[in-house]
Order: sequence, then structure tokens, then C-alpha cells
Amino acid sequence: MKSLLKKLIPKPLIQLYHYLLANLAVLVYLYPSRKMIVIGITGTKGKSTTSYLIYKMLEHAGFKVGLSSTIMFKAGDREWLNNKKMTMIGRFQLQKLLSQMVKVGCQYAVVETSSEGIAQYRHLGIDYDILVFTGLTPEHIEAHGSFENYKNTKLKIFRDLEKRKNKKLTLSPEGEIRQSRLVEVKKIIVANTESEHAKDFLNFNVNQKISYSLNNEQRASNNNQKELVNVQWPALSKTLSLAERSRVEGSMFDSDSSGIKFKVNNVDFKSRLLGQFNILNSLAAVSVGLSQNLGLDKISKALKSVTSVPGRMEVVYNKNFKVIVDYAHEPNSMERVYKEVSAWPHNKIITVFGGTGGGRDKSKRPKMGALAAKYCDTIILTTDDPYQDDVIEISNNIENGIKNVGANCHSPNKKLFKIINRKEAIEKAINIAESDDIILILGKGSEQKIALKDGYHNWDDREVVKNIFKSSNS
Repeated sequence: MKSLLKKLIPKPLIQLYHYLLANLAVLVYLYPSRKMIVIGITGTKGKSTTSYLIYKMLEHAGFKVGLSSTIMFKAGDREWLNNKKMTMIGRFQLQKLLSQMVKVGCQYAVVETSSEGIAQYRHLGIDYDILVFTGLTPEHIEAHGSFENYKNTKLKIFRDLEKRKNKKLTLSPEGEIRQSRLVEVKKIIVANTESEHAKDFLNFNVNQKISYSLNNEQRASNNNQKELVNVQWPALSKTLSLAERSRVEGSMFDSDSSGIKFKVNNVDFKSRLLGQFNILNSLAAVSVGLSQNLGLDKISKALKSVTSVPGRMEVVYNKNFKVIVDYAHEPNSMERVYKEVSAWPHNKIITVFGGTGGGRDKSKRPKMGALAAKYCDTIILTTDDPYQDDVIEISNNIENGIKNVGANCHSPNKKLFKIINRKEAIEKAINIAESDDIILILGKGSEQKIALKDGYHNWDDREVVKNIFKSSNS
């Protein structure tokens, strides 16, 4: 019914509806974001992990922190997993959550901000103070019409930040960061300059700009490191010359199956998070911490305390073989996972994944298949979130990419299975796994629902894995 109404009602009317609803929500809840320091995280990849790390870092420093992300929600001491299948929840829900944060005394609100949320005005009335840009690659193109539209949608909140006046808030941290006092909150942009688009997101007149990246010289001298684009500090217009600028650079970095490590200004950072891409996510958190006058030693201790992020390279079984659950659901993120894991000591890599339906990025399906064929030994195609689409057709689209790889396959003995029932597909992977194999269950991460033709059903890949092992041991 919702899809039908979208087709029947002119788009300008739908946009007006979203706009009016957003304004009403802000009025009902009396602009709660004006009473906290609000940190917005946007970009194609890394938003959820970066949001989680920033929240953990600030909480470790003694602040009360609220969080709204794809992974979970938090208001003070209360936290719960996101079961809405939305990065940014509806306008009234989001303003209500921000209001709850204020009521329990949160000084910071970390808000993962999606392009779809911005397009539907869910960001309206959120008084951002710090914006973090994690990078940009083509995604949601069918929803936005073009990559430029997608990019410009994300840039809207940066334009708004430039126009906003600085808040004055009284901060009363529980820890020993600073005494309770009235402070003027700076407008700050933090950007990943590994992205070629960083210059556009930094080109705004704010109080402070912080760029972060990995050391380019070290990357060039290490053939085993992943391929990342390095962009030098962008040439900014003269009108921005008064802004305070700084750069956070990760050096002596490394990642393996035990975690990541890097240095910032000779301070060691170690974490059990998996994947070199999590070094960049960590550097984003470091940059935010420094902007809030947290010392590198305290930031390092805070990030070291984070042993995993729900549904993001999360190891849910690690005995004779590993089972890892990750949210990767499109080519760029899947390749990052495959590249990382293929560098670890292992016997075989078994991957379980499907493709999203509902008209979402159909062109990506063959690419996903080709990547699986390139890096994995066994591929099990299954249901992801098909919505109203035919699961068999989705699997066939992915299989076309597998077939096209042909002789370039990673293993001549590659095995392909198509098992529509996702639980049975995961069970198959576990049953065929041998010593030192790595099973990658991709596409849903810590999501709490699966979208099938007949609606939403409760689901959690991690719990499915745990229950399979419980059943086999009983």
C-alpha cells in the first residue's frame, strides 16, 4: 500500500508532507537537540561503527551520551538494538528519542545521518554541532537518481551547519574532564581525506576542520596493505582561512585476525576490532575526541575497551573455525571484508549472502557475485531482504556475476549452493566448515528483522548462529 501511494501521489506533495511533519515533530518536542552537543555522522560506509566508537569514547570519558544509529539506540543508561530497519527513524520517533536523551541528562547526542533521512527531512530541526564525513561511494543511486544527487543530499547538513550560530551550554561531566561551566560549542567538520570528495565536505565556513587519513608513505611501502585513495589537503577558498585546521594521521598501522593497531603522534592505539577499514573509523573517533579536548591517552584507553561492534565484523564463533557476521551488503563493503579476511591464515573462505530487493541497486548483484567468486572457496546464495522481489531471480542475478568470473576464480574447485531459507543456508555453511575455515555471513549484521513478501519477521544472524550450535550440542 505504501509503495502504491508513493506512485500515485506527486513527489512534491510527498516532500511537503515530510517537511511539515518534521517541523511539527520539532515543535511538539521543543527542539531537544539545542540542549546537547550533537554529533552527526554521514558517509557511505563506516557510519555505524564510527557512531558507536564516538559514543563509547565519550561515555568512557565520563559524559552521558545518547545514540541513534543503524545498530542501536541509547538514552543515558538505557540502550536497545535498532529493530526499525531504518538508519534514521521517523521524525516524531527521532525527536522523541532526542527529548528522552535530554531528560536523562545527556550532554552529547550521536546521530547517524543517512541520505534517505535527509531527503525525507528527518534531519530537520536537529541542531548539529559536529559533522563527520566518512567517505562517499556510489550507493542508493536508484533512490536519488544520480551520484551527484546522492552527494548533494548529504551536503545539505553541512550547508546548514555553516549557517547555524554556536550554542552556549553548561557541561557537567561525571568524569574529571572539566568543571561544570558555560561553554560556547564550536561548529566542527571532521572529514576522511582518503575520499576524493572530502574537499567538498570541508569547503564550509565553520570554527574548526579536522582531516584524518592513514600515512601515505607507509602504505606505499607496504605491498600487503589495502588499496586506498589518498587525497591531499584540499585547496579551500580564501574565505575559510580563519578556520582552525588540523590533521590526524594514523601511522605504523597494521591489521590481522586479532585486531588493529596504529599510532597517532606516537601514542599507541590497539583494538580487537577487525579490518583495516576500522582504523579509519577509529581515526574519525580520535578526531572528534581531540576536538572535545580529550587527550590521546584517554582516547586510546577508551577505544581499546571496545572489543566489538554489534554486527560489524563480529566474531560469533571462534573454535575450530571462525564465523563472522557483517553488515556488508554491496560491492565496495563486501570487497573490503573479503580482502581483509583473505590475508588472514585460513583453510577455506565460505560466504553466505543474498541481494536486497525492493528496487534497490539491481546492477550491483552481478558485481557481488563476481567478488565472491574472486575471493571465496564456497558460495551459498540465500535470502537477504527481498521485500516483494523474487528471491530466485535475485540469486540468478548474483550467479551471473559468478559465472562471468570464469577462469579467474580464486579456486578451481569452487562450490556454489543456492539455499533460499537463510537459516538453512547458515546451517549448511556451518555443517560443511572444516578446521581453520572462515565463514562470512554478510548483508544483515545486527539487524533485528528480515523483510519478506509477507512483511517483516524477527531475525538476527548472530542469534541464528548461536542457536544452531546450541542445537548441535544438545
